[in-house]
Amino acid sequence: MRKIKVGLRPIVNNINLPTVLKTTILPGDSIERLFIATQVGEILYIGNGVIRTFLDIRLRIIKLGVSGGGYDERGLLGLAFHPDFYNNGLFYLHYSVAGTQGPGAHPEPFEPNPCDPITLTLRWINRETQYDHIDTVEEWILQSSGQPQKRRTLLNLRRPFSNHNGVNSLNFSPETGKLVLTTGDGGSGYDPFNLSQNDMEIAGKIIEIDVGKNTFIYNPPVVTRFNELPVPTQETLTVIAKGVRNIPGISFQRIYNQYIKYIGNVGQDLVESIFSFIHYKPIPVTQLVQTSLMKAEPDQEGFINLGWRGWEGAFPASIIRGCSANPTLDEKTIAYYNEAIKTSLRRLQPLTSYFHKDPQPDKFGGTALTGVQAYMGNRIPDLTGSVMFTDLARHEESQSPGRGVLAYTKVRTDGKPNDFSVIQTDYNFGSRSAYYVNLGSNMDQTRLYLGVYGSMNVTDVNEGTVFEIVP
Repeated sequence: MRKIKVGLRPIVNNINLPTVLKTTILPGDSIERLFIATQVGEILYIGNGVIRTFLDIRLRIIKLGVSGGGYDERGLLGLAFHPDFYNNGLFYLHYSVAGTQGPGAHPEPFEPNPCDPITLTLRWINRETQYDHIDTVEEWILQSSGQPQKRRTLLNLRRPFSNHNGVNSLNFSPETGKLVLTTGDGGSGYDPFNLSQNDMEIAGKIIEIDVGKNTFIYNPPVVTRFNELPVPTQETLTVIAKGVRNIPGISFQRIYNQYIKYIGNVGQDLVESIFSFIHYKPIPVTQLVQTSLMKAEPDQEGFINLGWRGWEGAFPASIIRGCSANPTLDEKTIAYYNEAIKTSLRRLQPLTSYFHKDPQPDKFGGTALTGVQAYMGNRIPDLTGSVMFTDLARHEESQSPGRGVLAYTKVRTDGKPNDFSVIQTDYNFGSRSAYYVNLGSNMDQTRLYLGVYGSMNVTDVNEGTVFEIVP
């Protein structure tokens, strides 16, 4: 693929870790403003070259970085503006709720052992006491006074572990007009309870929410499964996909009269993958619940399955261990052979993948996928119509300070998987670390924004910069 070089133009410096970058037009305004949601709970926007605060919910956010040396995957994870935000002022938030810290669902770091069947069939029991935290999805309204106010709660989700909660997790579909929520598999590693493939589990799914159904449930229950939701809430939900490990959002690219959907699935230890699809058949949650009661299998023709936990991208999910006879090599063992077989024909093949270790000279070893965005602008002609993605940092252990990676691929006309190419950037970060934590776009996808942070830890404050990607 063509090798491309771009510029990075700083827009905002010295902010907290940016988790969402997108634009909208404020009621009564005439131009798009760039909005930045930070993991700690601030929502900022750029107005006339000045950083302004749109909303501050830091007191609503769970205390971050208490364990793990400051690293945390909870916090303010999703922000989406209603397609008619200019007129109705509605916007939506996904965040981890203050005061909900629990002990976790499993006491030890998890790794399956194919020689011990118990590790392959674990179940999440005692969910009301054995969990890590609660996430909420809320609808807010920008009042005529200019002050945002919470309007209703759409979902309260109990999460088993602290990680894999999604990021940039709320986006509106231009195809259906519904709010799309991307949920991770619940966390730990290797999806210990196989929540991602269980049709009744909310974890590990891509869900559409019909916010036009103005359903108000006073004090909605905290749930983990679809059948625990009140029926009026069930009736607002459809499921697009399962087999999700962790997703940095969803991006829609209009080509003629149809939309290509792009999603990235963060890998375990082997590979990061970007998927694309056009046609899909969502399953209403009411149908999932009904077939579960009848102990039947729902019709999943046209339903998207990314394959996790049996598959990590195009490869069976593997346990990687060092070779005792040769420490420079490692061995890979299939983690869940039976599940890989069961999902081998049902799963969607990735559009492209990149590896944590890659011997090819023009590639890179990745760490974690952090953003996927279609680009429809013409300022960088070589990238027009492509999908760009970011990785947190190159995996090469010798590289210090850390450096993120920007790359791109395109959908082939024959529908087969494609290669990818690294995009070179001209910005000099000097001796500071530069982890690429988020990729965003404006409303018509003609401008792209990159979130960079100088640390892996959310407790290291004000180390963020937002760039625009320019020719």
